[in-house]
Amino acid sequence: MKNTTATFRAAKAKGEKLAMLTAYDYSTAKLVNDAGINGILVGDSLGMVMLGYDSTLPVTMEDMLHHTKAVARGAKDALVVADMPFMAYHVSTEQAVANAGRLIQEGGAQAVKLEGGADFCKEVRAITRASIPVMGHLGLTPQSVNAFGGFKVQGKTFAAAQKLLDDARALEEAGAFAIVLECVPAPLAQRITQAVSVPTIGIGAGAGCDGQILVYQDMLGLYGGLAPKFVKRYAEIGDAMKAAFGQYIAEVKQGTFPTESHTFRMDESELEKLY
Repeated sequence: MKNTTATFRAAKAKGEKLAMLTAYDYSTAKLVNDAGINGILVGDSLGMVMLGYDSTLPVTMEDMLHHTKAVARGAKDALVVADMPFMAYHVSTEQAVANAGRLIQEGGAQAVKLEGGADFCKEVRAITRASIPVMGHLGLTPQSVNAFGGFKVQGKTFAAAQKLLDDARALEEAGAFAIVLECVPAPLAQRITQAVSVPTIGIGAGAGCDGQILVYQDMLGLYGGLAPKFVKRYAEIGDAMKAAFGQYIAEVKQGTFPTESHTFRMDESELEKLY
């Protein structure tokens, strides 16, 4: 059954957990979709895990459209949510609606996600007024990494925690159908989850959220370097891939690949006609 924003809201009402993962290409999206995922986020995290940038900030609308189109072709049952990249909704409300519309109309997404709380509720209202569902994103918002001074847990003091709670309520009031909570202390994330009627999707925010999301490269061991504390490695696919690549290289150099079973034959009489 196709997952929609309505099924996301219904899941919270019934106390059913929602599972989300990122994807950035057709083949991965199809695998994730066929596994039974509720939602796929085409995240601007693609800047780091697919394009090799140090942050999400260089990602453009054209990057997001390119990858969203591919994911949408592979995800038939999952709700496809596309990130609004840095500066795609910051200049004006009109710009925000236009770019959100492109991700739906050209990219094939069913919803968009944008970072920020009360400061961006005007944009959230305008986008939802255009019949485009919006997922909010609070806590560690990677597009604000320079303002935060790095990738740090958010909401650890009373003032910071109250602001996150207020922002979540503001996003709900503005029409967001769900809210991602990233790198937020688990007790605070649970409090926010209880305070709003829309589902919360946690990443580094504890089990008290209505659902969870991970970057698929992190959970499969595909992305180099240390994994964040909140990541569980479900497989070491990266090591398996490197081993397979190494075996292939060795067999090519040794002349043991390809074998007879990997080649095509032709009639010898046709070969003899060559001059």
